Amino acid sequence: MTAETPGSAKSPKTPGSPESPDAPGSPQSGESSESPAKSAAPGPRALARRRRRASVARFWKEYRRHRAGVFGLAALALFVLVALTAPLTVGSDVERVTNAPGQPLESPSGRFPLGTDQFGRDLLGLLIWGSRVSLLVGLLAAALSVTIGALIGITAGHFRGWYATVMMRITDWFLVMPTLVLAIVLATVLSRSLGTIVLAIGVTTWPTTARLVRAQTLAVESRPYIERAKALGGGHWHIMSRHVLPNVMPLVLAQTTLIISSAILAEATLAFLGLGDPGVVSWGGLLQDAREAGSVSSGDWWYLVPPGVGIALVALAFTLCGRAVEAVLNPRLGVSR
Repeated sequence: MTAETPGSAKSPKTPGSPESPDAPGSPQSGESSESPAKSAAPGPRALARRRRRASVARFWKEYRRHRAGVFGLAALALFVLVALTAPLTVGSDVERVTNAPGQPLESPSGRFPLGTDQFGRDLLGLLIWGSRVSLLVGLLAAALSVTIGALIGITAGHFRGWYATVMMRITDWFLVMPTLVLAIVLATVLSRSLGTIVLAIGVTTWPTTARLVRAQTLAVESRPYIERAKALGGGHWHIMSRHVLPNVMPLVLAQTTLIISSAILAEATLAFLGLGDPGVVSWGGLLQDAREAGSVSSGDWWYLVPPGVGIALVALAFTLCGRAVEAVLNPRLGVSR
């Protein structure tokens, strides 16, 4: 056996040495070799949520600069709060004709701040309860109208050809026909209910949205990234849902806020003409009851003015919000603040 020389003896591995398995920088240590910055990097979903929050914050910052839009939003919040709390503040008994608390057509007083109707019911309670129906019909009818218009506009702008020609000719036919006349025809033929009112308004007010969305779809599909998506194998549904729809949604949102006010006015008009649901209380129905009671000739202003003012204020609030949203999403419009 040969003896090891002192120079050939291996030096002992100290805990702090680089070669020690217990060294902090050693690959064999229990700690991860990745840096803290790399391990703490957010994922795609977190980045997407962060971008959405930043986008909402920018939108709200720009929206607050429009004083009219802020006023309209505050008024809408007040109306929605009143409508949602109506079962707690006035209760559903307010619309019952039997056992009415007052005398027919009482003038405003401390007990009845807005007087009573022809059956002796409290008009303030009826006005609050009727806001639920008017707002609900307006929102549902606007949602139906915008859905139909966006669907036809996107598909007509994407497929083109004979399909786009047929859809646009149908749209033009609806545009030239009086909307109110078509709604009256539908409300007369179908049963008198809130669903009929929503359907009559929704299927007659979509052509404007379809025209606007189709124009925006044509502009979006002319961009280069749409050609790249098609070259990579993206189908029709992928192009329309992942590329076209997100780009037309701002326009759809602005159009929705503008259509709601028109839908509320249309519902009040149909109810005033006696085509609404007789079993529910709405602002248009109150105007119809006031007309039948002869309030115009007898001078019972408290029966006519409050519902009309409520309709006008809600329509104005939605219009102000719609103009503000449209100005924020498309600053080139130059809408005044």
